[in-house]
Amino acid sequence: MASPNAQTKHPPVIQKLERLGDRSWRRDSMLYFLTSFLWKQPSLQAVDVRQHTVWLFDNTAYLRATPSAKGLIESWHAEVVACVFRRDSRKDMSKIVAMIADLIGLDGEIGTERETRHQITRRLQPFLYHVMPAHLMMLEIPQPNSTTIIQQLGPTNSNGISSQVVNMGSHRIADGSVVRSYLRGSRNNVAMRTYFAGPKGWLVISDIDDTIKYTKTSESTGILRTTFVEEPKPISGMPELYSHMHRELAPAWFYVSASPYNLYPFLRTFIHTHFNPGTLILRDSSWLDVSELVKSFTVNTMEYKVKQIEKIRRQFPQREVICIGDSTQKDPEAYAEIYKRHPHWIRAIWIRKVTDVPHLEDQNSPERFKAAFQGVPDQIWEVFEQPKTVFDFLVNMNVDTTTH
Repeated sequence: MASPNAQTKHPPVIQKLERLGDRSWRRDSMLYFLTSFLWKQPSLQAVDVRQHTVWLFDNTAYLRATPSAKGLIESWHAEVVACVFRRDSRKDMSKIVAMIADLIGLDGEIGTERETRHQITRRLQPFLYHVMPAHLMMLEIPQPNSTTIIQQLGPTNSNGISSQVVNMGSHRIADGSVVRSYLRGSRNNVAMRTYFAGPKGWLVISDIDDTIKYTKTSESTGILRTTFVEEPKPISGMPELYSHMHRELAPAWFYVSASPYNLYPFLRTFIHTHFNPGTLILRDSSWLDVSELVKSFTVNTMEYKVKQIEKIRRQFPQREVICIGDSTQKDPEAYAEIYKRHPHWIRAIWIRKVTDVPHLEDQNSPERFKAAFQGVPDQIWEVFEQPKTVFDFLVNMNVDTTTH
């Protein structure tokens, strides 16, 4: 995960957010930032599920050879991401709820004002949790022989996040298996799913916002509405397309989004409801006010995605990869960069031309796509408006599914 860093002039809505932001929130964040330099780092502590909220992100395991007394032994590894927050933190959200409600303009399209404010409050809560740095926890990983591997996670960083590669168990776990691991002491209530994927086969890297989920990332108020108020809506035809690809290719699924990690429960539920589950990779966005949330969807997205996709390649260098994105941000440029670095790894790049959001003339122009994909063979990339046309792309690739 990575943090956005903006140096450019931003749209009026973001500027207003910066002026109207919850100053106490900003003050608290800056105090923590400054004191982390002035005083020693906090002492290590164990997670207590009675006091802390913990998220474990689903992940995908890959085979890796590790040295042992008997030589190299293959075992499954996966990057485990955990987030730790203090329970019942930041209860008073009235100011920031009122600010968001004012910016999006409460009207009859999204229900009564009271209903909308309650929805904003629920969606906003994960953004206002107090993060808990310097915390450790234990992960229990069930094995096929009825034993359990215990792995220590942490300590969490200044954002309350722990991210580390752990040994998930013996090579005897079959390719395609799904294992549910638990936080020790949580009575199995805090868990993650690990999808085990062998070295060969297909792999899909998909964007989320405006690729499979209607977000309106090109508009600041659109981001606020679709994030905090509206029910998440899939792009028409994309669930059917992904189901077809899953049946035909049986790929490993990676959803790489510039959304902040605070949206993990929200986006995970959306994907599990409408699409094929897999690994959800989000930004580690350390933002001081709501304006930083809006920026995280749009700032430095190419650099962020290239970095994350490179990590996926190191784990699955032999897989055949399809990249799917949209025209609102930098998906074409990011995927083209990855192809130029690893032309034998990328089999196809499909870009959804977003036509249901205004003011995208430049992003949707043929000149933009031609420039983005300069040096990428024409047969590798396609731009589509209707997902049903992508079915033909699979046929044109001469996909042989009998070996996967």
